[in-house]
Amino acid sequence: MADRRLQVFYTVAKQLSFTKAAECLCMTQPAVTFQVKQLEAQLNISLFERSPSKITLTPAGELAMHYAENILNLTTEMESRLAEMSEATSGTLTIGASTTIADYMLPQMLGLFKARFPQVQLRLSVANSQNIENRVIDHSLDVGLVESPSHHVSLVTQVLYQDDLVVICAANHPWAGMASIHPEQLSQEPYIGRELGSGTREVVDQYLREHKIQPESLDVVMELGSPEAIKGAVEAGLGVAIVSRITVMKEQKLGKLIAIPLIPVLRRDLTLVYTQEKFRSKLLQSFIDLIIDIPQSSSIG
Repeated sequence: MADRRLQVFYTVAKQLSFTKAAECLCMTQPAVTFQVKQLEAQLNISLFERSPSKITLTPAGELAMHYAENILNLTTEMESRLAEMSEATSGTLTIGASTTIADYMLPQMLGLFKARFPQVQLRLSVANSQNIENRVIDHSLDVGLVESPSHHVSLVTQVLYQDDLVVICAANHPWAGMASIHPEQLSQEPYIGRELGSGTREVVDQYLREHKIQPESLDVVMELGSPEAIKGAVEAGLGVAIVSRITVMKEQKLGKLIAIPLIPVLRRDLTLVYTQEKFRSKLLQSFIDLIIDIPQSSSIG
């Protein structure tokens, strides 16, 4: 429903490539170029700096991109809300999830939701907890599922699960036979951690500080952006790590990794977040109700 030229411009601005934008939009490159030129003519200003090797946004283009994103998001929301008024639960729901939740929990949630509401179109974005919260706040996501406590007063939070984090090591590591690990022992081995902005990173750092250990005192040999990457590095013998217990169940069964409880236990809340001022649509409320109900009837997490 949004102006096609605006959609084309926004895609080019995101990709910074007419060729890639054409592929995303299933259009020819000349057609994409024509739409952008039409928009520039309408606005009477250049939106891109063009050179033989690349394109960049002009200051006007950066401003236009900001407004285009808001307009397109609002258009999608309007279409979804109007669809709800004319039909049963339907429309588009944009969901954001942090990496662990997206990989290990959300598939079952989305499967159950889609089975109950087949007319709903689901759009999923995966990023770290900090990025997901920011995108919920700016309304580019309807709802988010994150791995760390929210620090934004504009967000409504609902705890869904409690998730235990454990130390993992390779099967041939000296710690493999240990029954538990205390926080002060973590500085004795090379450590593999998550990146800044990760919910896991925030929770682990807070846990260490609560036990009088500065995170900077660990022998951090690398920081990685996903549980899968961390598990691969640990399995290769590059160090130990702390991850959600549910992420290593398969590797434990195969004997590839050893999961060791921390003493005291490290436990975190997995949390649903959405904005206070956002209109609580029937669609969004249906999703919230379903995933809140899942822990009572499922062994997820």
